[in-house]
Amino acid sequence: MPGRDSYAGAIVIEVPGTIKIPDHAGLPLPSNSPEAITMLAHYYRGEIARMISWRDRLDRTTNWAIGALAAMLSISLSTGQAHHSVLLFAMLLIQMLLFIEARRYRFYHVYRARVRLLERVYFAAMFAAEPTPGRAALGELNENLRAPRFTISFPQAMSRRLRRNYCWIFLVVLLAWLVKTTSFSSEGHTRLVHSATEFLGNTAIAGVPGLAVVLAVLALYTWLGFTMWRYELDEDELGPGQVHV
Repeated sequence: MPGRDSYAGAIVIEVPGTIKIPDHAGLPLPSNSPEAITMLAHYYRGEIARMISWRDRLDRTTNWAIGALAAMLSISLSTGQAHHSVLLFAMLLIQMLLFIEARRYRFYHVYRARVRLLERVYFAAMFAAEPTPGRAALGELNENLRAPRFTISFPQAMSRRLRRNYCWIFLVVLLAWLVKTTSFSSEGHTRLVHSATEFLGNTAIAGVPGLAVVLAVLALYTWLGFTMWRYELDEDELGPGQVHV
């Protein structure tokens, strides 16, 4: 039968054939400054590791978007026979990757906020020319660890990633689509369209009228622009400075 005894003020559960497992509710807290500093150093390293892990995931998603764009451009612009719908598919694919990256950025922002709080409140005070005596106020970190919550909304995360990377990716695919749809092939020669009728004829896809395609592309880019400017994040939300991702 499992037995119990006490160890260092904590409840210990002993299971036959195994080691003694201390009850987590009774784990001792640091009792002096050296223990607290050691614990804080290990915690800081752990948060840095989690932040780097999510940062790597962000870079990976961006690389997927750039790779997808390069592949679609090579297919669409390599020959005049390639249909512009390939570039429309690229827009949808990059939009899906933007959704994925915005979700990942929300997690990244949680751990980055914790790291910046420690650096701003504790380490900056320690390295100051005239260190401030007393204890660092880390009440905000206490609340965040007890009840973790996202620090930014999904639209704000999308706005940040659009401003940093994806606005340029969407701009490139839009320019490629315009090059493709404003080129008109006639008698073996390629020239620019001379009328709106020719342009709308180029943008048509099977049974979908060209006007509907143009309006859909316009709506997508209008929404992206609105999201990018409407949900702009304050650059100082993690404290003064410019080195923010």
